[in-house]
Amino acid sequence: MAEVTTGTLTVGDAKIPYRVVGTGPALALVHGTGPGSLIFDHLIDEFADRSTVILPEYSGSASAEDDGAPLTLEVLAGQVAAVLEETADGPVDLLGFSLGSLVAATVAATRPELVRRLILVNGWSGPDDVYIHNMMTTWQDIADNTAAFTRYATFTAFSPAFLNSLGRDTVEGMIGLMQPTPGTLRHIDLNLRADIRDLLPRIQAPTLVIGSTQDGTIPVQNARDLHTALSGSSYVEIDAGHAVIAERAEEFVKHVRDFVHAG
Repeated sequence: MAEVTTGTLTVGDAKIPYRVVGTGPALALVHGTGPGSLIFDHLIDEFADRSTVILPEYSGSASAEDDGAPLTLEVLAGQVAAVLEETADGPVDLLGFSLGSLVAATVAATRPELVRRLILVNGWSGPDDVYIHNMMTTWQDIADNTAAFTRYATFTAFSPAFLNSLGRDTVEGMIGLMQPTPGTLRHIDLNLRADIRDLLPRIQAPTLVIGSTQDGTIPVQNARDLHTALSGSSYVEIDAGHAVIAERAEEFVKHVRDFVHAG
């Protein structure tokens, strides 16, 4: 991995760490539910040759510190915006994955001067999807059973074909990466309440929406609906599960690079 610069900002009552890697126009990667930006570590070198990669954490991630209160998109977007102001010289290309896509969309809608281009990956817009409600509620309900919680997170994250291609021993080694920490449970609680439908018309940045056809966490129709709601947006589907950034990393990187370096 290229040389990493780290820092921590105080935003309100929270301490928000961040990392910066590479040189070139800024590309910020906003993580989803769980431990934090480490989910992007295997992609950093793929982007850092042409971009300054900014990796903000936010409240609920493993390395962030705050008062433990229920989360809102406004609070998380404010934290990410503060990192962008600290680390970038101008508007950035802003990518959000899963819950991070809602955070990124909130930044783009409320702080348009910070965002040059927007990429929303496996996101959704509001709390009305019955599948998402049941998926997240079940995940909450089994939080007192760590083994079940982590196994559930693994099989909903990846497509069946990908899991079978890895084999049982490899998959068993992956079980446990998503722990029912207080921060992760706060993220899940926000997933059940989050709503960006009123913000979508305010997004001015050129936008790429990416959906995964075999997504067992956020059904792909949600990505299609985001694309429809964002007039003029581009849309790509990848044949993968929710964790497309791991399952089809090369294809994912190509779509992102083509979009951010277009023109």
